[in-house]
Amino acid sequence: MDTGLVTTLIVIGVVVVVLVVIGIWFWSSQKSLVALQQRVDTAWAEIAAQLHERAELLPTIVDTVQGHAAHEKSVLTAVTDARAETLAAHDAVAASTAEGHMQKALKSVFRVAEGYPQLQSSQSFLELQSRLVSTEDKIQSARRHYNGGVRELNTKVRSFPASSIAKRRGVGPAPFFETAEPAAIAEPPRVQF
Repeated sequence: MDTGLVTTLIVIGVVVVVLVVIGIWFWSSQKSLVALQQRVDTAWAEIAAQLHERAELLPTIVDTVQGHAAHEKSVLTAVTDARAETLAAHDAVAASTAEGHMQKALKSVFRVAEGYPQLQSSQSFLELQSRLVSTEDKIQSARRHYNGGVRELNTKVRSFPASSIAKRRGVGPAPFFETAEPAAIAEPPRVQF
């Protein structure tokens, strides 16, 4: 065999192998970006479901507290407004703002409830409080899961060479679910009677 032909075949073989490796790398990077985006979307859906569940619970809590503390209109109005803001939030940025307001409003309601012994002993209020605490725990868990996925996605999207694929596929960094006051959501409102 001619050495020129052998050299040409070797060069073609190396080029083919390099192209196959690059193709596999692009395919796996795209697949991992799609998987991360799906993970973030699924985690957000869980947060949205938990926020909606809590929003559905709030009118009953407001009615129960209002029955015992009717003159606390401003506190009850703040909860109603925070509920409306939460239901109107359709992304992590708006939900983060709404969450800060919600946590502040809920803490105010439970602070008011502490001043009413008949409310503290009400079985329905205690059950509502227990359901709210359970829902708050689920929101915190879903928030940690979502933010973990966002952190992973954002790292991948900003790292070369995956960043070049992300730009072409329209995958960008996702916002974290956090508030301007991290202490407001660090611990769900808990009241021990």
